[in-house]
Amino acid sequence: MTNQPKHVVSKKWLLARLYEPDLVVVDCRFQLGKPASGQETYAESHIPRAVYVDLERDLSAPISEHGGRHPLPDVETLAERLGRAGISRESRVVAYDDQGGAMASRLWWVLRYLGHEQVYVMEEGYSAWVRDGYPTTADQPVVVPTAYEAAPRPDMLVGVERVREVALHGGAVLIDSRDPERYRGEVEPLDRKAGHIPGAINRVWSAGRREDGTWKSPEEQRARFADLPQDGEIIVYCGSGVTATPNVLALQEAGFANVKLYGGSWSDWISYSKNPIATGDE
Repeated sequence: MTNQPKHVVSKKWLLARLYEPDLVVVDCRFQLGKPASGQETYAESHIPRAVYVDLERDLSAPISEHGGRHPLPDVETLAERLGRAGISRESRVVAYDDQGGAMASRLWWVLRYLGHEQVYVMEEGYSAWVRDGYPTTADQPVVVPTAYEAAPRPDMLVGVERVREVALHGGAVLIDSRDPERYRGEVEPLDRKAGHIPGAINRVWSAGRREDGTWKSPEEQRARFADLPQDGEIIVYCGSGVTATPNVLALQEAGFANVKLYGGSWSDWISYSKNPIATGDE
């Protein structure tokens, strides 16, 4: 197994390629509860040539009875929005945020789900880019819309039916990516019910990074998940399908191939009144 990251690039790597024509840099900054903040901070300053993609307007569908707080749009809608941002299947895409990689990883996952190979997350985030004196601008690039030709990978995504089956009968590893207090049901700041899906284990998503904000190496990620079966099915969820995606990325870096996202996550699970809820540690 390689110890070189496949899905994460350094600031230095991006700086060296910043003006290569096939590269699309995407600013994904977003704060839950402050939906305008990402667009506002992008307008103030961003990495040169970066376009802005919004978690809720671009990477989520409208909220309905089921599907969670950030439902995934259908493939055609995602493709149209990506094409509007100037992203084609031939683009090399680097996503960044200032939220520990959570928002950038959502775009990374969406593109991988649509069949995109060359998509990466910049480690550390925008504040580290600024801190190290790398170039910034308030100028917004001229975006030439293109057609994004999606080749979706449905095996990367599961719905509530499969998760319900696993919760009741096993057959896969369920990973809850939220903070331990939310997993145990001690607090719930965002959703109307507290707890976790029965049988799920807790692996908080932020543990995929070191204290300095850099991503852990593939070897370190393998150590995080050393107790999991390398070839078994792994289903990852969080509150709404966003902070689960850094764990999906980390698992892929660690060499796990059969990793799936429960797109609706906890906020979808609790929208079904008959779904069981567990509290405490498993």
